[in-house]
Amino acid sequence: MSSKNQPISGNDLARFSGPGTFMRLPQATSLDGLDVAFLGIPTDIGTSWRSGTRFGPKQIRAESAMIRPFNMLTGAAPFESLNIADIGDLAINTFSLPQTLKIIEESYDAILANDVVPMAMGGDHSMTLPILRAMAKKHGPMAVIHVDAHPEVSDEMFGERETHGTVFRRAYEEGLLIPDKTYQIAVRGSGYAVTDFAEARSWGFQHFQANALWNRDLGPLGSEIRRDVARKPVYLSFDIAALDPAFAPGTGTPEIGGLTSAQAIELIHALRGIYIKGCDLVEVSPPYDTAGTTAMTAANLMFEMLCVLPHVEYHHHPTPPK
Repeated sequence: MSSKNQPISGNDLARFSGPGTFMRLPQATSLDGLDVAFLGIPTDIGTSWRSGTRFGPKQIRAESAMIRPFNMLTGAAPFESLNIADIGDLAINTFSLPQTLKIIEESYDAILANDVVPMAMGGDHSMTLPILRAMAKKHGPMAVIHVDAHPEVSDEMFGERETHGTVFRRAYEEGLLIPDKTYQIAVRGSGYAVTDFAEARSWGFQHFQANALWNRDLGPLGSEIRRDVARKPVYLSFDIAALDPAFAPGTGTPEIGGLTSAQAIELIHALRGIYIKGCDLVEVSPPYDTAGTTAMTAANLMFEMLCVLPHVEYHHHPTPPK
């Protein structure tokens, strides 16, 4: 029996009961001995359209109760090789976005003082900027895999420079990422000007527009990115709006023509072998999906991301996909 933390089995305690942690893992009050820390960032004060992502972490955790610890498709057994826990929610300031961003950055400074991979449940996408600020202090500029309907490179929104739509422009300006190792996948929809996508490409960002991905297996794209980043530290930010609203309607800024849930899984599987130092899944807004489908999808994608972290043990498929 593993000495590492384990999710509570559905055969030991009914899945509709037990702790409200991710996958019903232990809730840790200390980072000592942890390899991976799940945490919630329940904020929506950086969003510009539909609010509700403050409820995202709680709903993602609730839907994660159905996930079992062994990945039948890939053979990944993350709980056999990594010590994993849920460290709860950050105590954000629900009345102040600047203060909330400061709290996130300072909290991540403390988390990253330990040798732990943080996996954050959002929350709107504004939270990723202070995370990248803290990450860059520890790892230097990072390769970034950003899966989203929107490139989030606006200069400002209503005069504000730090919102969910300005994250990656600020990260570029502040030198937090490696421009030609920044991959924006599934971008689509309408824009304010023809330069909306072109400017980021001029910085070196690599765009993979959704229409070029329709009806395609995304395994080869993931493998191409894996080869391109080589041994660089990577941050993975997955906005649930990358998926078509048919698969994830509960989000703040939905756009039709997105990825399928199967394509999202294909993409994540193909990233196995890269040096992911942290990741997040953002923009789940439960009030816009009373069936819980969006949060259920988000919880499963977080499990898939967990399964491709470095040092995860596999029981079969011993080499990454080609």
